[in-house]
Amino acid sequence: MNRGGERRVAVVENAQLQLLTAASPSSIYALAQKAIQDKERLSTTVAKHLGQETLAYDPIYAGDSDWRLLPSFDHPDDAAHCTVSGTGLTHKASAENRAAMHKQTAELTDSMRMYQMGLEGGNPPPGQIGIQPEWFYKGDGSIVRAHGEDLEIPPYGWDGGEEPEIAGAYLVSPDGIPFCVGLTVANEFSDHRMEKKNYLYLAPSKLRNCSIGPELVVGEDAFDNVPGTVKILRGAQCLWQKDIRSGEANMSYSVANLEHHHFKYAAHCRAGDTHIHFFGADAFSFGEGLALEDGDTMEVSFPSFGRPLRNRLRICRGPETLVSVARL
Repeated sequence: MNRGGERRVAVVENAQLQLLTAASPSSIYALAQKAIQDKERLSTTVAKHLGQETLAYDPIYAGDSDWRLLPSFDHPDDAAHCTVSGTGLTHKASAENRAAMHKQTAELTDSMRMYQMGLEGGNPPPGQIGIQPEWFYKGDGSIVRAHGEDLEIPPYGWDGGEEPEIAGAYLVSPDGIPFCVGLTVANEFSDHRMEKKNYLYLAPSKLRNCSIGPELVVGEDAFDNVPGTVKILRGAQCLWQKDIRSGEANMSYSVANLEHHHFKYAAHCRAGDTHIHFFGADAFSFGEGLALEDGDTMEVSFPSFGRPLRNRLRICRGPETLVSVARL
């Protein structure tokens, strides 16, 4: 959380937030660094720094407080050292939506082929390497938004829509070992209309804002069967709602395999760097024909991962501005 430049970490206790002491590390990043240094679980490190001060969670969550929620994980010193990426076609419903977008013949689409490859080889026995998944880059930490902040369709964007997911938060230790810090509710937010135009537009369709939080779940080793709900609200009206499921029981790739294929690259194991990696969506409204409008609210809820994540859509009006590169 942040209040006028003062940054604090808190533990959620139902309707209360129990703050860590003022002398404690002021970010999850710094707490995770200390846990790695002390060779202990992050939950143990956090427990050692709990203070007596509490705050009411409801007004902060609603945006009616001087305190503002930050993304549930970040690199507090340099957003450029946070890599935001994701893995697609890990959930059957999403793969079917993607396949329908690009299907022009009766032949099996590349999307469904990739999903099928995951079913056949994405969950290898312990100690073995499975098939590599689809992978995409979204940006650095500057694109990550918190609960309650807007997600934007830029002037060069064609559309924008929610992708309800769980994301993993990672920190690379001083000796280059990636550590999973925790898991969080996430909205990967993509330009599906651009992707639908041509599958080779997938890469630029992903270069958009995204959001995580409002809570980071730490100390959980199991990620098996996670039920949730995604909603699109227009004012007080719920335009669309769908039950969704994440977790390995509902995925074609194991998380360990996804993590291997992300961190096998030396460039992803740079000491001190952070990573936010999206594990894939189960469903999204674009696949059922809904076009979001300016001011619509996207809500992603996985109750076992804390309160729902809500973000409004903001469409940046006006023409795309030509970018001219200066020459030296």
